[in-house]
Order: sequence, then C-alpha cells, then structure tokens
Amino acid sequence: MRASDDDRDRVASVLREHYAQGRLTVEEFDERLEQLYASKTYGELATLTSDLPDVDLRKLPTAAPRQPAKPEESRSNQLAAMWAPWAIASGVNWVIWLIIGLTSGLDFPYPWPLWVMGPWGAILLVSTVLIGLRKDGKP
Repeated sequence: MRASDDDRDRVASVLREHYAQGRLTVEEFDERLEQLYASKTYGELATLTSDLPDVDLRKLPTAAPRQPAKPEESRSNQLAAMWAPWAIASGVNWVIWLIIGLTSGLDFPYPWPLWVMGPWGAILLVSTVLIGLRKDGKP
C-alpha cells in the first residue's frame, strides 16, 4: 500500500525520537531520513523502523498541526523587523558622530546622522501607518 506524506512525517518523528534517545547515530539517522523520503510504500517505511522498539506504523500519532501565527503577532513582528535595523543604524551613526565631536575638542560637526535617519525613518513611518490601516480593515 502506498504511503502518504503524513505517514512519512510520522515515521520521521519516530526516527527523531529514537535518535534523541540515543538508539541511532547521526549517520544512521541521516541515512534513514534519506531512505524515508524516497520510500513509497508502508513496507519500505516498516523496514526503516523494524529494528527499533515499539513502532507500529498503523498506530503512530498524527503530527500535530501547526498553528498559524495570529495576525496581530505577525504585524508586530513585521513592525519590529522593520524598525530594529533603523534604530541600530541610527544609534551607531550617532555614536560615531559623538566620538568625532568629542575627539575634535568639543567642536561637534554638522549632525549628519539626521540624513541617515530621516529618509529611512520617513519611509518606515509611512509603512507603519499603512500596516496599521490594514489592521483596521481600511484600504
């Protein structure tokens, strides 16, 4: 009988468990995984686990379905991913500006980090507003 992708995923989880318990070496685990994803029938799957204890392919638990990320979490993650590099780059530029000012006898140069922060920050601000509008269901 032909095996499905879910069947292969269940056997892969069994192999991972046996590997974690020390019954399989890294090489054996890798080799069995390669054979697993090339397997087409239950018989081929059964040979991969035949020397491992307590493995009945018909009674394997189904893989737990993955929960999709909540829209609010994905938006906040997206915003954090957008603003974090801007904040780091801005901070580094201001530190460099401060070091230059302090090492030149308190003669601080033109605040050039504003040119780095400004355009990039404006684009991020517009993106943040648009993401907020999309969250509210507005166009």
